[in-house]
Amino acid sequence: MSKLKKAKVAIIGGGIAGSSLALYLSELGLNISLFEKKETLVDGPPICHLHAGGNLYREISDEQCLTLLRESIELIQLYPCAVDFRPTVIAVPKEDKGKPEDLYRRLEKLKKEYISLIDRDITNRVLGSENDYYKIFTREEIELLKTKEPLDKPLSFEEWMIPVAKNIDLEKLQFPLIMVQEYGLNIFRLAASVTLALESIATAKVLTKTIVTNISREKQAYLLEYKHNEELKEEKFDYLINAAGFKSGEIDDMLGFKRERFVEFKAAYVTKWKDDTLWPEVIFYGERGTPRGMAQFTPYPDGYFQLHGMTEDITLFKDGLVKSGTLSAQPRLDEKYIEKIYKGWSKQEISKRSSLAIDHLSQFIPKFSDATVASKPLFGAQQIPGDDASLRAANVSFEGDSYARCEIVKASSVLGMADEITLKLIKLGFVESVAYGKRGFNESKNFTEEDITHLARALCVSRAYPKSLAIRNNSSLIL
Repeated sequence: MSKLKKAKVAIIGGGIAGSSLALYLSELGLNISLFEKKETLVDGPPICHLHAGGNLYREISDEQCLTLLRESIELIQLYPCAVDFRPTVIAVPKEDKGKPEDLYRRLEKLKKEYISLIDRDITNRVLGSENDYYKIFTREEIELLKTKEPLDKPLSFEEWMIPVAKNIDLEKLQFPLIMVQEYGLNIFRLAASVTLALESIATAKVLTKTIVTNISREKQAYLLEYKHNEELKEEKFDYLINAAGFKSGEIDDMLGFKRERFVEFKAAYVTKWKDDTLWPEVIFYGERGTPRGMAQFTPYPDGYFQLHGMTEDITLFKDGLVKSGTLSAQPRLDEKYIEKIYKGWSKQEISKRSSLAIDHLSQFIPKFSDATVASKPLFGAQQIPGDDASLRAANVSFEGDSYARCEIVKASSVLGMADEITLKLIKLGFVESVAYGKRGFNESKNFTEEDITHLARALCVSRAYPKSLAIRNNSSLIL
């Protein structure tokens, strides 16, 4: 067996991609330096949903849906303390062009794949029983559930559906409704999980509040110049990973690498409602970018709800989707969106857009009209590699032997990305071949629910969000 070469790896960007990759590679014994501009890790675009099976996206291919299913199962295994085990209801409004029946073929294909994954490895049974991946509810069944009282700890599909049946305007919807074992993903708990894990690994150096100012090639190494604690420093690395999120193009530009990509600015709105019943998530389909765009109702404890409305007045923004040009790999977001990311929002705009989000959901949940604004939005920009703005399943690309570009669109793609980079490191002699696909993640499992919750609540406070957003509902459909 040949002796491994000693290697220093730099990862630029401490979002979900960079932080997870730092955890993955440092647990393989590599010396990792993680550079993050913000004060804490995983503080980016709003994350609230696993997207297992891509059930929120009618427009993407079956192949992408199957990829997202597999990747989401992997992400649950990596960050189990960040998952809210509650189902999702899919509803198609009467005025929508689609039909509930249009979803059956894809759901059956996803269910078949889920069964196959469990047959291959029983530990993949993390989305509930394979025989109950989804359930269809007729109008008659929903009317019957209206007579039931909500439960503090719902366990069955029927029990979870009770608050939906009692509160939704059934005259606005086509039937049947569909409930899927598609779970929530909590950005604050995920940030807490990976932060605690990295703090416990000696080979992982995390540099927050650090700006990389320049990168140059020196023979087989990369020379990084950066500013940390107001001090200018430089350091050489054997392998460079660009995980800079929507700023990835700037890193490419420093090195003269060309790459097509989109950047999209989006926001979700945090609201408070007097009804603190335990809800499932509810998705009301709609045509993206129109006034009737998809509405997403994401529950948290204590009556808090995160709202998406896929219209330009709510979650999407006029000119908020931009593409890279011929002179730069970095798409140019309008300055007003850059100011939002780094300086914040005006109170007037927070109130206006949050109110529009409440109105958008109230067309289907009338009583929700008395909800109020709870905090600033959850917001940020995400990159989408290539020339297809609808792409959702993506992970990594490379330039030469020692530069990787992390290009995930959804959080669930992080492990596939890490596997591809590990293959490159094995070929370079930095990692043993037996490390490929080895996912022990011992450090990420060494913390209790209380440890995660304590730090997640602190992150909520430091980022000016309600502490309830750090708590997950413990009722589960893992049958």
